[in-house]
Amino acid sequence: MGWIWWSEMAVDLLIGVWYNGGTMITKENKDKAIAKVQRNKQDVGSPEVQVSILTERIKEVTEHVKKNKHDFMAKRGLIQMVGKRKKLLKYLEETDFELYKKTISKLGLRK
Repeated sequence: MGWIWWSEMAVDLLIGVWYNGGTMITKENKDKAIAKVQRNKQDVGSPEVQVSILTERIKEVTEHVKKNKHDFMAKRGLIQMVGKRKKLLKYLEETDFELYKKTISKLGLRK
């Protein structure tokens, strides 16, 4: 009887029922985040778009961590995402300050 429970749990883990496959942002949220700051229709990789996507992911993972205080891997991932966003914002600030100011105002970041 016990091995059946373990096998069901393993299947759930493999298909990502508990952690949603590692990424928690939906396609709709990602498209909205891209549309906020993209330069043109094909722009999906510029620094400001990456910052926007990371901001949405950070919001969702923050909610997850608030509910699951002992999910230390999610906390670690959250810290890594914040660091990556910080580096992208620093790069954007150094290369194009006006675009940087516009991006943080659109995303509502405190700076």
